[in-house]
Parts: sequence; C-alpha cells; structure tokens
Amino acid sequence: MYGRVDQARVVAADAEPQNWFTTGRTFSEERYSPLDRINVGNVQQLGFAWEYDLDTQRGLEATPVVVDGVLFTSSNWSKVYALDARSGRELWAFDPKVDGQWARNACCDVVNRGVAVWQGKVYVGTLDGRLIALDANTGKELWSQDTFIDRSRSYTITGAPRIASGKVIIGNGGSEMGVRGYITAYDAESGEMAWRFFTVPGDPKLPFEHPELEAAAKTWDPNSRWEAGGGGTAWDAMAYDPELNLLYVGTGNASPFPQSIRSPKGGDNLYLSSILAIRPDTGRLAWHYQTTPGESWDYTAVQHMILTELQIGGATRKVLMQAPKNGFFYVLDRATGELLSAEKYVEVNWASHIDLKTGRPVLTGKADYSKGPKRVAPGPFGGHNWHPMAFSPKTGLVYIPTLERTAYFAADPDYKYIPRRSFNTGRLPAAEYLAQVNDRAVMTRRGALKAWDPVAQREVWRVDYPWFYNGGLLATAGNLVFQGTTDGYLKAYAADTGKLAGEVFVGTSIMAAPASYAVDNEQFIVVLAGYGGAQLDEFLEGSAARKYGNAGRIIAFRLGGGKVPVPPEKDWDANIPPLPQRLPADTAKLEHGALLFAQHCSVCHVLDDEPSGYPNLLRLPASRHAIFDEIVLRGALAGRGMASFAEQLDEADAHAIHAYLIDEAYKIRGEP
Repeated sequence: MYGRVDQARVVAADAEPQNWFTTGRTFSEERYSPLDRINVGNVQQLGFAWEYDLDTQRGLEATPVVVDGVLFTSSNWSKVYALDARSGRELWAFDPKVDGQWARNACCDVVNRGVAVWQGKVYVGTLDGRLIALDANTGKELWSQDTFIDRSRSYTITGAPRIASGKVIIGNGGSEMGVRGYITAYDAESGEMAWRFFTVPGDPKLPFEHPELEAAAKTWDPNSRWEAGGGGTAWDAMAYDPELNLLYVGTGNASPFPQSIRSPKGGDNLYLSSILAIRPDTGRLAWHYQTTPGESWDYTAVQHMILTELQIGGATRKVLMQAPKNGFFYVLDRATGELLSAEKYVEVNWASHIDLKTGRPVLTGKADYSKGPKRVAPGPFGGHNWHPMAFSPKTGLVYIPTLERTAYFAADPDYKYIPRRSFNTGRLPAAEYLAQVNDRAVMTRRGALKAWDPVAQREVWRVDYPWFYNGGLLATAGNLVFQGTTDGYLKAYAADTGKLAGEVFVGTSIMAAPASYAVDNEQFIVVLAGYGGAQLDEFLEGSAARKYGNAGRIIAFRLGGGKVPVPPEKDWDANIPPLPQRLPADTAKLEHGALLFAQHCSVCHVLDDEPSGYPNLLRLPASRHAIFDEIVLRGALAGRGMASFAEQLDEADAHAIHAYLIDEAYKIRGEP
C-alpha cells in the first residue's frame, strides 16, 4: 500500500532518513535531511536523474512528500501526482478541475504548496476551497469537503494541509480581497468536520462563534469595518508538537491594511499577524503571540515555523522559531508562548526593537501612513515570504531566504469595500507612486540567503543575490544547504561557512524548496522548477523564466548524473503583432479606462513591454482584439483563468479599458 504514514513513523522519522514524510519532512518542519551520501565533498558531482513535465507555465511552490519510494506532490490548479521516486515514472495523476474563473480570487497566482499523506490517503486543498482525500494507491477521490463559509467572498486555498492528532487541518487565503480568516479541522478518515477556529472576530453585534473571539473583540474598535472581513487568513505555515499536542498556526494580514480605516480607535486587533497554539483535539486556544499588533503593512505571520530545542541561558528550551514578514526573527517557548528573543534580520524602519519585557514592538512612527505616504521597510513582500527556511541541528543555524524590497504605503480616505473587487486593501497605489517619485527614492529590490544563529540572534554568513525572489531551502547532514535561484540554478552551499560547494544549471527559475530522499541507498535531491506566484506578472531581468520561458517540471538529481536538459532560448520579440487602429475615445474616456484598469486588471497585467507569465496586453494579436468584450465580459477565456468581469464592468467600461490599452501600446512603442 502506498502512503503508509502514521504518527509513530513521523515521530521516528530520523530512523527512516530515506523518506520525506511531510512537506517539512517531520512535524517540526525543520526541512533537514539526515542523509549524507551527497555531501560538501562530492556535491560538485551532482547531476540529472530524471524529470517530469508538469505541462504548465505558472508558479510551482510545492515540496514533494516521499514515502517508501513513491513521490507525491501538487502543481498549480491544485493538481496532484504520484511518481516512482527512482525514475519519475507517473503512477497516477489527479485533476480536481478547478473552475478557471476562480483564478480571479487569488492574489498571487493559482499555486499550491503541497499535499499531506496519511494512512494510505493523500490530501490536497484546492484553489476553489475543497479539501479532497485521495486513495494513495490509485488517485481515486475518496471524499471531498467544501471548506469555504461564504462563496460570495474571494477565498482561496494555496497552502498544504497538515495532520495533527488524527485530523487534517486546512486554512485559506484572501485577506487582500476582503475576507475573514479561519482554520478548519476534519477527521482524517471520514472527512467529518471536527472544529473551526476563526482568527479574527466578526461584528460584535452578532454572537461569537467561540470564546476566544470575545477576548479578541475587545482589541478592535466596535465600529471597525466588519464588512471587509478583517483578514487574518491562515494561508500557509503550520507545525505540530505531538508531545505537547499543540498545533501552531500562523495568521495573516489585515483587511483592509490601514488600521486608521479598519479599526479607527486603534487596538491590537487580535488575532491578526499572530502565532496561535491550538489544542487539535478540541480547537481551543492554548496561547497566542502577536508579532505585529495593529497590523497595517501586510506583515503576515504565516511564514514557515520551525520547532526545535535550543540551549538558552544554560537551559534546554523547547522553542518555536519564525522569521515573519515584519523583519524580526522570533524565538518563543513553544509550551507557553513566552518571547525569548527577537532581533532584526533585514532592514526595518517601522519599529526600533522588540521590548522583551512586554513582547511588543517599539514603534518609530516612520511607517505611520495614516496622514500621508511613507516609505516602509520591509515592504509588503516582507523580509521573508512563503519560501521555506531550513534548520540544521548539526550547525545550529537557521537558513533564511530573505527579501529586501521596500515600498511606499498610502491610505485611501475614501475606501469602500467592494465585493468581488480584485483588491480591497485600502491602499492608494497612485499616491504611493507619486510619493516615491517626489522623494526620488530608489527602492530596494534584492535578496539573500542568510545563515542565522537563533541563540545569539545574529547573522553568521550570507550570500547576496541581485534578485529578491529566490527559492526555499533544504539543509542536509552532508553539511549542505540547497537553494534554487531566479537565474535557473540549483545551488549547494557549505552549511557551516556559506561557501559555494556545487551548482547545477537547469534553465528554469526555481521558487520551491527542495526535498531529499533515498531509494536503494541512493540519495536524491528533488525540486519543482517554475516561476510565478506573486512574481508571475514580472519575469525579472536575468531570470531563467525570461530567457528560457517558464515550462514547469519536477527535476531530480543524483551523484554521477548527467547534464540537465535545458529549454531552448525564447525570443520574446519574435512575431510582435501590429497595433490595431485606435478606438474612438476622448481624454475623459481614456482616463476612465486607466482607472478601471488599475482597479481590476493591474493585479495580473503590468503595462510594460516586458515578459511575464500573464498575456502581454500591449501585444494582443488581432484575434484577441476582435473578441475583447467576449473575454472581459462573457468569460471566453475563463477556462484558462481569465474570469468574466461582467459583475464589475459594463460594455462602456470594457470599451474604455480597451481604448486605454491600445493608446498605451502606441505610446510605449513610440508610434504616432
């Protein structure tokens, strides 16, 4: 039987280093492999073992699960695959057939971060909100549950399910669109719902769904913008301690962003941007720690959490470690939630430090944009995003794929929640852009791999990249740290020094974190390669996606392997279609089209003549111009993710957008 995973095997995972039982290998999510056949002395011999074509041009973010020689993983649109881990041969594939129109509800591509495998079943959360259990032997659907509480809201699922105390736990995304966050637990065998925990309160005029919300509501203005949902979605990281029987869940950003709009009288606004310790048998809260009280900057705390033991102050402490978006690295006692330490790991200007007595950040005021635009560090991408960290018990270091991308924030004083609008953040992008121009600010856009000492709370070594969006991490007992890069390499660094020990060129940009496993005592490294996510709208200069295209695939490596097949170079300027005639439109109509484009289209389509993962609207062929209204208003391309906007736009609006796009194309190409 495939997928024979239970709690005893995961707890004793180090006794079976050939397996990678969960998305982070173990319940503690260390993303560390005890395998050492591939090591710092021979990793330069790493080569191609096999690949599997995923037939996609969009983002890939999952880490595979490997059990007894069978690899299970997911790709975008929530598709699931089972492969022979030695050869890459397909055993089965499952397509949940997500309605393409649901893509409009996703802030950051139609990605999926992986599956859970448990007692002969494979679990996946789908973009459109289903939690599905599959037979691990055949891929046949066993049961399916609709996890969404309100299908009129723009909820999504992109995260991997987790298993805790015999239950499958799943969260959701959508804070940027205007939703209310929660997580739900289902019985792993039957699929029956066990409990649901809301991460923020609803309107206090209504009954509270569970007791924790009454306490949380006291930290919100009673006249908050409840119609906008509040946010706090748990869209990614979780971890489980079976000894303490505690499930740790990270919660997300606010909806809308500015607290001055969302909760005008202030308050901490629990449980936004928090780490929650929940008892998985009952769904009750054991403790919480809020990383960013009164969150206003998209500073989610859903980033990867790691459970381990550290020697602190002469004592062994069971800790939880996280580097959330807000730029501070946190070490907490995972039994009590006590803050043990917190220090900046990237540039931070919104707070000077974390007060260890109170556990609260000390605000600088430099990021308060309630009365005007402000440059904020980190920006909304955070100092660390979804890309997983790794921890090596051999070196005692945490390896963080950091981002440094500053941004301006400006509040919208006329904010109004609009159902099914692309974004409901309460920000004014135009004001932010003008503030940046007026300040002549050069915004930071770079990334680094940083080795971090969690006890001393300091950087030990770093590798700088010219790109800010590189892959997640894997640490191994071979004194190695593996990371995929934007320019299309799988790189291996010495875990103790950061020295480059080996690299393999694959010709595809990599965002996902690798895994390691063994079959018949031969060690493999495997990674999903494909660019996208929040960066699908921009293939960065120097990226492999820009040079070679973005054909997604799973690639496995072994010692003594061959050269990785590299896609042919792509000529983005080949066969540029001629511009159509301008549409009749006066200045007012063009300005109206520009506004509508910013509100509804710009989340995916960037108006420049550069490559991206979305269709370039400045290079539409004549056949697309001819059916522009059919696409925008009647969903002619809904199956490919371009939903109908008939609920938001009429024919005059579509005409204004079309006229604006054609006018912009003439301007950018410099044609009269």
